[in-house]
Amino acid sequence: MLQAICRALGKRILDFCAASGRLTLLFIATLRRLKDADMKEVVRQMALLGADSLPIVLMTIMCTGMVFSVQTAKEFVRLGAASTVGGIVAIAMARELVPVLVGVVVAGRIGAAIAAELGTMKVTEQIDALRVMAANPISFLVVPRFLAVVLMMPVLVIFANFIGNIGGWIVAHYYAGIGTFTYENSIRTLAEFYDVFGGMVKSCFFGAIIAIVGCYKGLNAPNGAEGVGLATTASVVLSIILIFIFNYFLSIVIYV
Repeated sequence: MLQAICRALGKRILDFCAASGRLTLLFIATLRRLKDADMKEVVRQMALLGADSLPIVLMTIMCTGMVFSVQTAKEFVRLGAASTVGGIVAIAMARELVPVLVGVVVAGRIGAAIAAELGTMKVTEQIDALRVMAANPISFLVVPRFLAVVLMMPVLVIFANFIGNIGGWIVAHYYAGIGTFTYENSIRTLAEFYDVFGGMVKSCFFGAIIAIVGCYKGLNAPNGAEGVGLATTASVVLSIILIFIFNYFLSIVIYV
């Protein structure tokens, strides 16, 4: 019994190390082929993967800003610290909430779409056809999607920060009775450009994670429709886990 458990555990560890190695190799190969990127395809992917994600990102972040303001505004007013609510909300949103939640939303929408698309192409042997025509699948499929997600993530973060603070102001003003000038002045006094810039840097890393994991899972999807579904699910789960892990280390490097 113990031997079987150790054997199963050892197999899991070896599979994890092998998958991590293949994922890292795909990332390195993608970086090496960035110079071969077709910019027309990159722009098309930016529109498909980035611009179309804006509505759901804005709705998610606005609700998050409103909820965060609900949890802080009343208590800060009771403690006589109403003049700090806007800055606290803005800093929390810019540093942590916006980049992480945008990453999670994009991972659920875009990471799944990338994995499903490439997985379908693998199952229908379209990727093999590219190799037969001497077209490198990484240059043709992975690089445009990688650049599109990495470039669009900071843009989504900028819009999300703006709408998130509007949501926070709505609640602070109409629920806690904090004046507009007080809220805005708090943001100008406490928040700095570096808070927003750090969140944008984080989002670039999260975009790279989402794109590489989605492409990796799609390119290695098991055969059949069920395999595509499994690859799509695994892409979303792994992307979100890595986003939370990397967020911790990036927070230490950027803000501490």
